Amino acid sequence: MRVRTLAATAAVAALTAAGLTLPLAGSAAAATTARFDFNGDGYADIAVGMPDATVNGKAEAGYVSVIYGGPQSPSQSTGVISQAEAGIPGTPEAGDHFGSSVAPVDVNGDGVFELVVGANGESLTSDRFKDEGTITVLDNSGWNIEGTTVARGTTRFSSIGRTIATGDYDGDGDTDLAYGENGEEHGALRFRPGPLTADPVTTTTLRDYGMGGSTRDLATGDFDGDGRDDLATTWKALESSGTFITRWDDKATPARWWADADRGSTLASADFDRDGTDDLAVGLVQPNPESQSTHCQDRLGGAVLLLKGSRTARFGTENECVTQSAPDVGGAAEEGDDFGAALSAGDLNGDSRPELVVGVPGEDVGTVKDAGGYVTMNGTEHGLHGGPARSQSTPNVPGTAEAGDRFGARLAVGDYNRDGLWDTAVSAPGENAGEPRSGGVWFAPSSTEETYPQGKSLTPFGFALPHGAIKYGEVLGL
Repeated sequence: MRVRTLAATAAVAALTAAGLTLPLAGSAAAATTARFDFNGDGYADIAVGMPDATVNGKAEAGYVSVIYGGPQSPSQSTGVISQAEAGIPGTPEAGDHFGSSVAPVDVNGDGVFELVVGANGESLTSDRFKDEGTITVLDNSGWNIEGTTVARGTTRFSSIGRTIATGDYDGDGDTDLAYGENGEEHGALRFRPGPLTADPVTTTTLRDYGMGGSTRDLATGDFDGDGRDDLATTWKALESSGTFITRWDDKATPARWWADADRGSTLASADFDRDGTDDLAVGLVQPNPESQSTHCQDRLGGAVLLLKGSRTARFGTENECVTQSAPDVGGAAEEGDDFGAALSAGDLNGDSRPELVVGVPGEDVGTVKDAGGYVTMNGTEHGLHGGPARSQSTPNVPGTAEAGDRFGARLAVGDYNRDGLWDTAVSAPGENAGEPRSGGVWFAPSSTEETYPQGKSLTPFGFALPHGAIKYGEVLGL
């Protein structure tokens, strides 16, 4: 069912509730540039975080691999990038979860992207039960990959590096970092100004949450159309939750610019209607338990809330809810589908309007439970228009739909073969579960034709990654 609301609801009124992939293409200009090019060859690459992987016998030490784009399709992997490398700070330790988040960033504006990597289980002392967490920038511009720690957790419960976003939020020309930080009783949203060089750097708390509160996701976008990056946050505490946008004024002072009581599990931003302001998609939207209203009454199987930007009206005044109950959206709305568990946005068909790719990892394919799938929603001047659902049972999608694959658990888009059309990377971390190399990422090329070209599966076995490479695709860099 799709609902369009043209009047602001009471939930949008006051900014009283507390506050990321990972950033998506925030501005209209971002839709025409490479999402992530780690080796500088002009092809978009795919960053895969593997926080549960074993490194040097250390369980869940974690590592990152980068799948390089190429003329035909992504094919070559960097292999293992871990804290065992000489140029990367730290050492592999059990439970570090290096790769708990990955996000591309062009720190110096040279067109070759660095990679921001979280390690939310990193201990900064000899006490392995502490989880301060770290955030590191990896630079691939030299002979060897070098890492710089740009943020460290401040308490044993901080666990930073689970949710991160980047953008020039304060408008000074340097790339900044935003991230969630946990606490003993509550969490917070933190801002670390650029340049992203070695810490220490003074950070700012943008928002404290209530009991049990944590940042669920972050997204960068230009939601007011002023040409500057804004930060969207969705969060949840024990008794409250919500989504809000922080913007920085001309004096580089942050303030909560908009808020809503509904919250989600994931965010994506893009200018779907091409009106010059970015819209915000909230996946797996849920109401605040303390609120009397919600945008999406029908949430069977999961719902995506699209909040539209505007130069003339209050942000989110016009919004719509999308579920698989709508006749134009592939699949059927069923309990446990998790429609909206993953989101990614980009121009997949060359019409200059971004599409929204929606993951449905809990989708049953026939009688096969939780095989998973995804749906591509087309951007129009009136909102999102749905399309067919795809799974591993769809023609030209390699593999076979199997129980527990959770195909569509994570998504990324980029022009991986440089044909002018953005393609889709779809993960299935449950593929071959229980084996020493499990999970995978599927490359789904785009086309201006009605049929999809042949795709390709990219697996840790195919890349000859070491045993312990489990849940490949659990984390994707957007």
